[in-house]
Amino acid sequence: AIDAYSCNLIVAGSTMQVSSRAMGGVKALAPSVRSACVRPFSAARVSIVVKAEGERLRLNNLGPEEGSRRRNTRKGRGHGAGQGGTCGFGNRGQKARSGPSVRPGFEGGQTPLYRRLPKLRGIAGGMGKGVPDFVVVNLFDLDKNFEAGEEVTLEAVKEKFLSVTGSDTGLPLKVLGTGELTKALTIKAVAFSSSAKAKIEAAGGKAEEISGRVKWTRKAYEKAKKANPNFAEEVKKAKVAKLQAKGRGKKAASA
Repeated sequence: AIDAYSCNLIVAGSTMQVSSRAMGGVKALAPSVRSACVRPFSAARVSIVVKAEGERLRLNNLGPEEGSRRRNTRKGRGHGAGQGGTCGFGNRGQKARSGPSVRPGFEGGQTPLYRRLPKLRGIAGGMGKGVPDFVVVNLFDLDKNFEAGEEVTLEAVKEKFLSVTGSDTGLPLKVLGTGELTKALTIKAVAFSSSAKAKIEAAGGKAEEISGRVKWTRKAYEKAKKANPNFAEEVKKAKVAKLQAKGRGKKAASA
């Protein structure tokens, strides 16, 4: 409600005395409220007096919490500022100079912490022991996904239930003995654990070990080259045939 004579705005029990200039300049008020003041304005500035017990939150009394904002220390501006002559860096020394200071991890010449700690085993320590050597499956996986009499190979395992991606695509298959096998399966893998082999044979199946990928070495290459004069030509033909099988035969033939 608004008193047209004294231009007092009464909101929820509190009275606000607002000058006519303030009423004309405050755009947040409704037009009907602004036009209700008929007394001519003569105040040079906005004057708002809140006649209530607690001051309401307004734009003019917004501010940060006391003590939450501190002014930055003015360094190098005289001793009266608190950090005048050396700015808190002392008189001389490496840390008082401009440019790069002591590198992270340097402990003055003694053996640093990262060299005092023991090295980790496996992939965490940068060794090859943590890198997998096989695509590993267990007997309960084979019993669940294959029927009796089927042949289990790496390709069949990938097709049925196991997704092999990344660097693991070139790894051979290894069978472990976790779980039970209730079906007679013919399993072809590079390696078997002793328990897996015993359980496969106990179920009436066959565990056939196949040769894995032969690691290339210069010594073996030179030996094969001496034994077979056409060894290099045969290797090239094998590469071309492999590319043709993948659908890149024209590029391989032109190369």
